[in-house]
Amino acid sequence: MTVPGEAGRGGGSQRRPLHDPPRVLVAEDDPEMRRIVVEALRRDGYDVREAADGGRLLICIDAQSESPSAEIDLIISDVRMPVCTGLQALDAVRRTQSPLPIILMTAFGDDELRTHAEARGALLFDKPFALEDLRATVNMLCRG
Repeated sequence: MTVPGEAGRGGGSQRRPLHDPPRVLVAEDDPEMRRIVVEALRRDGYDVREAADGGRLLICIDAQSESPSAEIDLIISDVRMPVCTGLQALDAVRRTQSPLPIILMTAFGDDELRTHAEARGALLFDKPFALEDLRATVNMLCRG
């Protein structure tokens, strides 16, 4: 996992969740991995929404500007997914100047990916990772 200082809070901003409980969007095309992350975060009290691929992730991101009920406080996304990658989604969020915290997960991390993610204020978790580490990071980003 790479944790670039305050960059994980969206480039150093002190953004706090908009909702109680915080809304987390988990985008992962592997159903079992998605289930594990979603169940753990729901047990921790988060309002978790799911996206099974990058296309659905983009729909959720676009919906945020349309409706307050669609707003999310944190995105957790796999990097390699059909339709749209986690990196493309990260770039789409950052083009809107949103400080939304984003955690990327990958089994294929390399220096180029780390540089890309860190430059855009995202945290990167290398698969496999300890679920407890992910939960602690989500807690830090959403609840301080």
